[in-house]
Amino acid sequence: QVHVTESGGGLVQAGGSLRLSCAASAPTFNTYAMGWFRQAPGKDREFVAAIGWSGRTTEYSDSVRGRFTISRNAAENTMHLQMNVLKSEDTAVYYCAVNIMAYAQGSPNEGDYDYWGQGTQVTVSS
Repeated sequence: QVHVTESGGGLVQAGGSLRLSCAASAPTFNTYAMGWFRQAPGKDREFVAAIGWSGRTTEYSDSVRGRFTISRNAAENTMHLQMNVLKSEDTAVYYCAVNIMAYAQGSPNEGDYDYWGQGTQVTVSS
């Protein structure tokens, strides 16, 4: 069982920035690919960004590419999503997801992830 926890959500004005963090309770955290997904009110959950186990490969949705940056800190067993130039359409609950297949690359597919956090709310006011 892997416990996943997100933090860093909040209320920000359009054009502002937020940094989300994700921690996973697993001794082999540094062998896992991870991803961020989000769900806006009345919409399906959608892919945002993913990072491979080594941190060397990343993938982004078209809607956030160039504004968001995903990264991971092996020493701290954490993953981060730096969100810049936020827009009202970025308002959603953001979820961290973990793929426990060792040495995998990040994926935009929900089905490739085994554990999910409870989510953190991001609200962008226009």
